[in-house]
Amino acid sequence: MEPRIQYTKTSDGVNIAYTVLGSGPAIVSPSNIWGNIHMYKSGIATNPVMDELIAAGWSIVTYDGRGAGASDRDVSELSLEARLRDLEAVIDRAAPDRFVMYSFLQGSPTSIAYAVQNPERLSALILMNPFASGREYYRVVPPMRLSQDTLDMAEDEWEFHLLSMASAVTGYSDAEAASKLAQTFRTGISPRVYHAYRRAAFEIDVTALLPLLSVPTLVILDQAMTRLANAGLARGVVSRIPDARFIETANSGQVIDEFLQENGLQPLKTSSTKQTAFRTVLFTDLVGHTEMMSRLGDEKGRAVLSDHERITREVLKTHGGTEVKTMGDGFMASFGSVTKAVECAIALQRAFAERDSSARPEALEGLSVRVGLNAGEPIEEDGDLFGATVILASRIAAQAAGGEILVADTVRGLCSGKGFLFADRGEFVAKGFEEPVRVYEVRWRE
Repeated sequence: MEPRIQYTKTSDGVNIAYTVLGSGPAIVSPSNIWGNIHMYKSGIATNPVMDELIAAGWSIVTYDGRGAGASDRDVSELSLEARLRDLEAVIDRAAPDRFVMYSFLQGSPTSIAYAVQNPERLSALILMNPFASGREYYRVVPPMRLSQDTLDMAEDEWEFHLLSMASAVTGYSDAEAASKLAQTFRTGISPRVYHAYRRAAFEIDVTALLPLLSVPTLVILDQAMTRLANAGLARGVVSRIPDARFIETANSGQVIDEFLQENGLQPLKTSSTKQTAFRTVLFTDLVGHTEMMSRLGDEKGRAVLSDHERITREVLKTHGGTEVKTMGDGFMASFGSVTKAVECAIALQRAFAERDSSARPEALEGLSVRVGLNAGEPIEEDGDLFGATVILASRIAAQAAGGEILVADTVRGLCSGKGFLFADRGEFVAKGFEEPVRVYEVRWRE
């Protein structure tokens, strides 16, 4: 499901796209070069730590920095001070008085500078694969290692440069993955802003600020992101921070959760009793929601969304589904019966198809919705559902096209002999999962 994007304005007038993922105590994550929301939506080359922390009961406040993703693209200043203005605007709008700061890679200098300037606002600081000097980072990390002459040449060979960098990040072993990553890079930032960002990054150095950090700090060398990290740079950071803890791990989400709880911070889920029961989890997602709102404007776009919400809630009620939550452009629901869940998914697609074929003027803007289902034993707390079952259902929905229903192999097996038609759609590796997942399309039109 796409994050719900909102906007705030910096002190120098730049519109910054931000989102709040999950519910619970806030963890603020500064943007990287390509934009955190942009990379999260892409479903590739993004670290799974955000999802792990959300599942553990924390919320993530993150954003696309100026010049990237859904934020204002036509910018000229990309200094550390400009990055701090982006961060401060998001914090003022979306963060509480005290919060945790979590950054990785290019977000680390911004986090360090903010933590030194505003120690009273931070409960803890998490630095994953950090560096303090931009010049050092771009000198020693192979995919980023470019001389100024090479960077100048990249302006004339933009497409080749992106594909070369994507190939280096993916390990030169998967041409398809490199092509998808290059496309994500391409849509995340313009050539002009990219080169301006890199030139500005060379000059950023917060090494002198490290001894001034006074908040509980955890420095992580994440083994899953070694191609974009450098152990020497990470150790150089932690060696200069008073009383900082250092750990090298492949389970960063778990390590962060444990560190925060050791420092007296509790996620939302630990305050209530956990319950598990077998459920079928259904996700819907309105395709092209952001583009639609931009095209129609707030008033007309909201009218279309109201139609989408009304139809979804009516069909859920008819089929015994429980609405868990809505994020504006989609729903999460649960069912005690896997059969009822699949029947509901089919009824939803038929209801949207009927609505779109109507001659009513308000139905002229079509509703293209994708649906994904998974079954298992999610964790239930305070009316919400968490855990791997839920995350995988969301990932499966993201694989579907508009008008499609995709289900996990578990759902298909439980529906054997119930009269549904399934088509094998093959396997995919869901973000945050190690093993491939086989999915099936429900042929609801036949």
